[in-house]
Amino acid sequence: MPATMPLTISPPRLLHRHHGRATLQQQRPTARLALLPRRAARLRCAPDEVAATAAEPEQQGEEEEFVLLASNRSDFNEVIMVIDSPSNRYLVLDPSRNVHSILPKKSAWTNSYWDEFVSLPPVVPRGPVALLGLGAGTAAHMMLEVWPWIQLIGWEIDPTIIELSRDYFGMSNLEKTTELGGSLSVRIGDALSPSATVEGGFAGIVVDLFADGKVLPQLQEAETWLEIAKKLMPDGRIMVNCGGADTPVSLAADTGVSSWVQNPTIKALCAAFPGQLNWKRLSEKESVNYVALTGPLPDLEEWSTSVPSELSPRVKQWVPCELA
Repeated sequence: MPATMPLTISPPRLLHRHHGRATLQQQRPTARLALLPRRAARLRCAPDEVAATAAEPEQQGEEEEFVLLASNRSDFNEVIMVIDSPSNRYLVLDPSRNVHSILPKKSAWTNSYWDEFVSLPPVVPRGPVALLGLGAGTAAHMMLEVWPWIQLIGWEIDPTIIELSRDYFGMSNLEKTTELGGSLSVRIGDALSPSATVEGGFAGIVVDLFADGKVLPQLQEAETWLEIAKKLMPDGRIMVNCGGADTPVSLAADTGVSSWVQNPTIKALCAAFPGQLNWKRLSEKESVNYVALTGPLPDLEEWSTSVPSELSPRVKQWVPCELA
């Protein structure tokens, strides 16, 4: 792998959020940060304006302090930051300042698309599950907490992110085997490489691959999905964070074709798996992301009883992806 630059720890800088505004306090002129869920929105540094915050559990009027714990760059990411707050720890990447991973401190859930990945194990066979786009391990943390027997194999292309994740996000603990035999095995490399597989295939594959705040262009091609599907065992499934729509779509249109056709990743998936794809769009208060699931639509009642109660109403929102 290409060498990365040495890790540098920046001096702590405090940020205070009040009435939805996050202010970076330094000796120099003040900048402002807005923390938002990855892909659907981004963390932005701007001198004059602050975007509204959708991922924060705090209510408007409450104050939250942020601390920059580490800052770095690598051959894969021009910007790598670890930002801490009383409620969450964030991995922020790219000049676009996207939040790529969250480690919640006050809740078991992120209230974003990562929660959806936790619902995958009940609808796939027993076997290893791949995480393509590991980041700092948000999905791995949550899946091992709910399903401590699960064997996860995560691919991350940037070794600097893995180093930071072990130091600041508890990834080393995930790599230890639980009492029920579950663990995370980390692979550093290209998640889309033909070598990113295991003998016998994966029971499930979670795909969460972005760069510069956008879905990888390869994921907007049907052929890419057909190649990924070859890595599944019989009856295995792929669950995908598809990002947002190319153009704004009202929530009122979310149950119709007019909604999902605005997302190029879902269009590619639907072309690759006609009649064998399901989708949903997360509500505005969670994020604006679309998620997709391959295979026949599961029995939603049975599925809802097999996941934690917080996810039960969410799994009932899946619908088949039907071509117009």
